[in-house]
Amino acid sequence: MPPPTLLAVPNVSEGRDGAIIEAISRAFATDAEVRLLDVHADGDHDRSVFTLAGAPGELADALVGGAGEAISRIDVMFERDGKRGVHPHIGAIDVVPVVYLDDSARGAACAEALVVADRIGDQLSVPVFLYGELGGGRTRAELRRGGVAGLAGRIAAGELRPDFGPSRPHPTAGATLVAARPPLVAFNLRLSPPATVADARGIAALIREGGPEGLPGLRAIGVELGGGVAQVSMNVERPFEVTLAMVVATVRRHATLASAELVGLAPRAALEDFPRDVPIPGFDPARHLIENSLGC
Repeated sequence: MPPPTLLAVPNVSEGRDGAIIEAISRAFATDAEVRLLDVHADGDHDRSVFTLAGAPGELADALVGGAGEAISRIDVMFERDGKRGVHPHIGAIDVVPVVYLDDSARGAACAEALVVADRIGDQLSVPVFLYGELGGGRTRAELRRGGVAGLAGRIAAGELRPDFGPSRPHPTAGATLVAARPPLVAFNLRLSPPATVADARGIAALIREGGPEGLPGLRAIGVELGGGVAQVSMNVERPFEVTLAMVVATVRRHATLASAELVGLAPRAALEDFPRDVPIPGFDPARHLIENSLGC
């Protein structure tokens, strides 16, 4: 049987400098056996999300190549205009999830993620922390608490120890988080005025898993974009159970929506019954639905 197709969704802490984003894109795409399906850059979050598809072994080479380019070009200790964007982060190559599309590919994805983690730690001298099922259920939010400085302090205090690589953060690239997981959907909703960032944060607290109106597997934060625009920024970790239409309906109980944003790709089922009156600028089903992009 042919090897399973895996996806990878590396996130880097640069969403504004087009030349840097293009250089990293080229580095991820040097292997002819690996397809770069999508690049989503966001200046407010100062973050770019790349979606790659490939076979085990080939995918790891591409990921390490792109990670090396990101590490050489991004200094997470340097703040522009007093900040590096509204998205939480702890590294230049911040997260590298390897995604399996069905349970039969889970083992291959776990193996590939461990290879990537080992090579980033050993070859690129960046400490790597596992999260999700490979990390014993540890979450990104736990590891990102306090940012790069907070992570460095917890490592120094002996509270945390990298799973791979050096025992202290890289001087400019921080640390990297690696996981193997099924598909999730990164999804944002902009609130219409006069909603404020306080409103967005309040809604996020209500709807995230564990909140009073919490949806299963929903991670949510409220952020302020340029011009004072309030946004609820989310990861829908169980998109085959919690559709984006369900997320929209829950947020709409508390605020009027201006628009939605899909970051990267999503499974077709996640967009079922999506309300027509909520625009998703830039959304192209041929590119942004996983099944269509892979030709399934």
